[in-house]
Order: sequence, then C-alpha cells, then structure tokens
Amino acid sequence: MTGGTGFVGQAVLDAVARKNLSVRSLARKIPADRDDAEWVQGALDDGDALAKLVDGADAVIHIAGLTNTPDPARFDAANVEGTANVIASAKDAGIKRFVFVSSLSAREPQLSRYGASKARAEALVQASGLDWTIIRPPAVYGPRDDDMFELFKAARLGIIPMPPGGATSIIHVDDLAELLLAMAASNPATRRKMFEPDDGREGGWSHKELGRAIGVAMGRNPLVPNLPGWMLGLAAGCDRLLRGDKAKLTPDRVGYMMHPNWVARSAKAVPAKIWQPRIAGEDGLHSTAGWYRNNGWL
Repeated sequence: MTGGTGFVGQAVLDAVARKNLSVRSLARKIPADRDDAEWVQGALDDGDALAKLVDGADAVIHIAGLTNTPDPARFDAANVEGTANVIASAKDAGIKRFVFVSSLSAREPQLSRYGASKARAEALVQASGLDWTIIRPPAVYGPRDDDMFELFKAARLGIIPMPPGGATSIIHVDDLAELLLAMAASNPATRRKMFEPDDGREGGWSHKELGRAIGVAMGRNPLVPNLPGWMLGLAAGCDRLLRGDKAKLTPDRVGYMMHPNWVARSAKAVPAKIWQPRIAGEDGLHSTAGWYRNNGWL
C-alpha cells in the first residue's frame, strides 16, 4: 500500500488490524506510533523503495497522491509520474492485482489541475495490462480529516459558506477503507472496472443539506449561504495570505467546487454482494464531530 500515513491510508491500516491481515506500506517518514504495518521508507519517485514495497505482495493498493498544493504543476509529478512508477514496480514484481484510488474530480478534468492529473493517472492504470480496479471516491470525511474539518470549525461560528447550488456525495473514511480491502482480492465482478462509491444516499447531498447536517452534528443551526464563484476566488486569495502554502482553499479547488454535480453515479456503484456502505451520513458526521472534540481539534 502507498499512502499509509495519510488520512485514508491510516483508516485502511485500522481496517487491516481489525481483520488481522498483513500489509506493507510506503512512507516518507516512518511513524513511531503505528506498528500495524511493515514500513518501507521512501517516496513515489524512489525505485528501490517501491521494489521493496511490492516484493512478494498479493496486491497493490495505490492511495498516495497530492490533493492540494499552491503550485498546480506539482500534481503531475505526484499523481501521474508517481502512479506510473508504482505500476512499473508492480509489473516488474509480477504482481497482477492493482487497486487505484482516484477521485470524482477525474470526471471533469477540465475544471482543475488536480482532476486532470487523476484522469491521466487513470489512463495509465487502464493501459497497464494489470488486473486493475479504479475507485473514484466522492468527498471523504471522518477521523483525522483536515479538509472537511474546515466546515466543522465554521459551524461553531454559526455560518458554513458553501459553493453555488449543487449536490455532492460523501463517504465515511472507514467505509472507504473496507471497500479498498475488499477490492484487493481479484474478482471477475471488479476486474478492470471503475466504481464511484458513496454513503448510500440516493441523489447525494445538496450543498445546503450537507452544511445543515454538519451544523446539527456540531449542535448548531448555522446559516448555509451558497457563495458565487467570484467570492470563492476572493476567499482563496485571502486563505493564501493567511495560511500561505498551507491554505486549504486554492484557485484549483475553486475550479471544481463550482461544478454543480459531484454525485456518485448509480451505474458505477460497487456490486452489493462485494461491498455496501455501513455508515449513514448523519451518523458519520455526528461521530466525526465527536472525534474532533475528543482529540482536541475543536
């Protein structure tokens, strides 16, 4: 597995521990507080580390990637070239099963450099000749997430600014982790297929519904205004001034936030006999708010 120290990767490690499975994970810096994996120190541009990572493995789950950066040019190096390197290492090691974590943003690559990089990475996976499955998660939330955390913080102030009118799907990180482990086994129903999982809510969540649900999870009844594009762009500039390279709202993110439909398509649903979401949105948002409080984030 790549990306074991990230938000999704740590949830996968939690699921691995629950199932008493064995996993080897790549990390730039090996964490001192996680002994539930065999760690390989390195990065996606380190061929020797990737060779150690995949040696003798049954399957590769490629999670690592760059989701946000002040320099959009870095997306290609991390998400496209990095994926090419992992594919090459898997093929050199004779591994067939390859699970790639992409993004719904790859559906509309013209909207953002991030989405475009994920679409190009998908094309590499599809042309690899491997026994691949591509997972396109919608907005992922849950413990340790510092992206949607911004909306929980905003709820405390009584106002959650959201993009223009539209809808999105969401998925709890623990459900996504269980899905990725289920995908690690080769299966004719998942071989060379692309899936768009979600929390099971048909039609997804309107932006206002999601904002209000986060407010309820925080014990608030916030205002949930839909901001126009020019205002989101202004907010991105302000975020860069305030947080520099650590800004969460970038112009690239504004690009795909403006799209009105990030709902997972039922035609791309995972076969129910293989995986189904267990965590409804309302329940997951409530438990996530509790995790933030219990861990001193709020």
